[in-house]
Amino acid sequence: MVSMRIKYDGNKGCTLTHEDSGAVIQTSAPKDIGGDGNAFSPTDLVGAALASCILTTIAMFAERNNIDLAGSSAHVTKEMTTDAPRRIGRLVCTVTVPGDRVPEGIRERIEKIAHTCPVHKSLHPEIDAPITFIYE
Repeated sequence: MVSMRIKYDGNKGCTLTHEDSGAVIQTSAPKDIGGDGNAFSPTDLVGAALASCILTTIAMFAERNNIDLAGSSAHVTKEMTTDAPRRIGRLVCTVTVPGDRVPEGIRERIEKIAHTCPVHKSLHPEIDAPITFIYE
């Protein structure tokens, strides 16, 4: 079990503390709904969680297969729905990995693993969450 403590700081912002490690994250409501937008919004964190989970999950597989994915990156864009209730409608993730380190024959397996990361599997099925891979 993991515990996190969240404190509302006022002005539509919160401080999130990971109780096991002491790591701290600030959140803020986005400008389009009256926040100051000076930090990740709670829904931004869902997109960031997806991208970091994909990278971590494929890296775990790569390590077991003696493939170094250091320097890999991900870019995610979040689109909110325009109808009520307001929610995440789409998370588009592009993952870039060093192509010279990933053999052609293993790329399909890595891409399949990305789609089975815990965050991707936890998303509501109505959220469109395509993942594209670039091998550079």
